[in-house]
Amino acid sequence: MTTATKRDYSLIGRDSKLAVELGLAAAEWYHTDVPRKRMKELMRRRNGPAIRDTAIWIALLATFGFGGYWFWGSWACVPFFLCYGVLYGSASDSRWHEAGHGTAFRTPWLNDALYQVASFMIMREPTVWRWSHTRHHTDTIIVGRDREIAAMRPPDVLTLMLNLFAIRDAIGNILSISRHVAGRLSAEEAAFIPAMERRRVYREARIWAAIYIAAVGSAIYLGSWLPVMYIGLPSIYGRWLAHYFGLTQHAGLAENVLDHRLNSRTVYMNPVFRFIYWNMNYHVEHHMFPMVPYHALPKLHAELLSDMPVPYSSTIAAYREILPTLWRQLGEPEYYVKRELPVSARAYRPDLHGAVLAS
Repeated sequence: MTTATKRDYSLIGRDSKLAVELGLAAAEWYHTDVPRKRMKELMRRRNGPAIRDTAIWIALLATFGFGGYWFWGSWACVPFFLCYGVLYGSASDSRWHEAGHGTAFRTPWLNDALYQVASFMIMREPTVWRWSHTRHHTDTIIVGRDREIAAMRPPDVLTLMLNLFAIRDAIGNILSISRHVAGRLSAEEAAFIPAMERRRVYREARIWAAIYIAAVGSAIYLGSWLPVMYIGLPSIYGRWLAHYFGLTQHAGLAENVLDHRLNSRTVYMNPVFRFIYWNMNYHVEHHMFPMVPYHALPKLHAELLSDMPVPYSSTIAAYREILPTLWRQLGEPEYYVKRELPVSARAYRPDLHGAVLAS
């Protein structure tokens, strides 16, 4: 009996070199054909939708934040801070993401401003994650190349559970910020962050550290948790919904394939979830055409539907597949969910979708 070789998910290990040798790094991905004129329409950037949605988001943050302050000291503050936390620690995840792509607004400085604010709220250092996410799109779920694989094989159950409230991530982020404050990068960070960007990484970390120190100092001075309930802690206690959404994107699907239909999920969501998630539930579509703004993703979905696997009807439907798959992968790491394409769909380079690479 042959024992499967353990995967090396680090960006500087064996599988990283293997991905380059196999032609999986910075490779050509499958794209559904969309008429050029229609694609230009879908890619058109506008300020209106993002200004509207950002204004609503800020107004909700202010409303629930004020409610938490008003009822501070009684149990009545709890629902206000729960809502504030989700808006702060989960809705910021999609805002960070879309603004980072530069597609949320037509005006560049608006994208940059939202990206900086949302990055702080989700505790993702802006420059580090800009380059990390570029790699995620270039080499999506390619072992040894993609730093953002949330559910590895076999799954790290403890990390997945702790990250429901961002505990493991928060510890990692604090260590990362401390390292950057000291002017150092990890070996993996040095593999994807260009030398010209490193001073910016250190500067951002020092600004962030000053803000966190001020928040903690204020809490100590006032003898109250209230300051850190608004800055810092919401990145932890409000992160659970972003984690719930995030696992639906790729968990349990094929690794090392060059077709987003096989390694990403599109999941239908209700309007509230879609507002919080900024339409990232259309995740196959987003990965296939990442320059299409979030507000146009439902229209893109309609264009691509005939070439796509059947979308999941809800997040619950997605988790009915994800949870048993992760459980099975604990003892059978080679197992993964094989997404079925429509009979009329076109396969992309079948030689790269074989059992060896897809495993």
